[in-house]
Amino acid sequence: MVTNFVSVVLSFLCHNSILITHQAKCTTGALRSTSEAPPAHYILNIQQFSALTKHNVERYESNEFETGGYKWKLVIHPNGNKTKNAGEFLSIYLAITDTASLTPGWEVYATFRIFLLDQINDTYLKVEDEKTNGRRFHRLRTEWGFDQFISFKTFNDPNNAYLVGDNCVFGAEVFVRKERSKGKTESLSMVKDAVSYKNTWKINNYSKLNADGESSHVFSVGDHKWKVQLYPNGKGGIGGYISLNLALAEPQNFPSGTKILVEFTLLMLDQLERRHHYGKASYWFSASKPEWGWQRFISHGIFFKTNRGLLFKDGCCIEAEVAIHGESTVFG
Repeated sequence: MVTNFVSVVLSFLCHNSILITHQAKCTTGALRSTSEAPPAHYILNIQQFSALTKHNVERYESNEFETGGYKWKLVIHPNGNKTKNAGEFLSIYLAITDTASLTPGWEVYATFRIFLLDQINDTYLKVEDEKTNGRRFHRLRTEWGFDQFISFKTFNDPNNAYLVGDNCVFGAEVFVRKERSKGKTESLSMVKDAVSYKNTWKINNYSKLNADGESSHVFSVGDHKWKVQLYPNGKGGIGGYISLNLALAEPQNFPSGTKILVEFTLLMLDQLERRHHYGKASYWFSASKPEWGWQRFISHGIFFKTNRGLLFKDGCCIEAEVAIHGESTVFG
């Protein structure tokens, strides 16, 4: 908690109920208070928060929400914003999005509040900028917020109930003249101990593959269907390489606003000496970004070497290891 501050207690009647607010000026240029009123515009529920740090997610961007005629998102640095030397603090920011649709030279002045739920007392820590006339969002500055939103010591202290059962709840309010849209709720669910699933694709007549690309059979991991995409001559006409990607099998059926964090390995097996060729990556898959991998997965020179066994008797074998580490879903 911030020390050496003046505490002001306000009590007033609001919607036939009493709301008590404790407000203090933070030494980092923010006003901190506690309130029973939940955030009006956005709620972000994160399950298994520690998985974000475990898997080195340096920056998590929420889905968009709209208020005041503009689109916004919350940006969370689970390990603190390293560029701001905030390693002992949770860093949270508000970012304006969809800026390509705005007119040239756009400027938006907005005041905002970021919330963190005390899950035992059902009250919120509310942090807002002391600059009461709002912050200026523009092309060169699309984010404002708090490098030192809350210390990890305070955040992790069970007596504060901000992190309960490795779950936490954040929220946001943004005010730009007037509000035109209802709020949305996003739920980010991280998997504490993700299970890796393995799928093997055996190609028997490699020389007869479609030069523009071939797909493996569809396989399931979690609640989603996947396939491996192979491009014998490289995706996008790069030439001299084989491209290999993991892809959502039915992106057209993937819910809008949903994205999943997937860690995957694609291996091309050496059928003679087990000198396998592989690539490993983590990626947020969504309906708009349904495929990810390597344009230059392996060169033709290496793949067609007879002593490697990657291509043996006109056949090759590709193995996919896939684990889902988190899923974000938007409601409302």
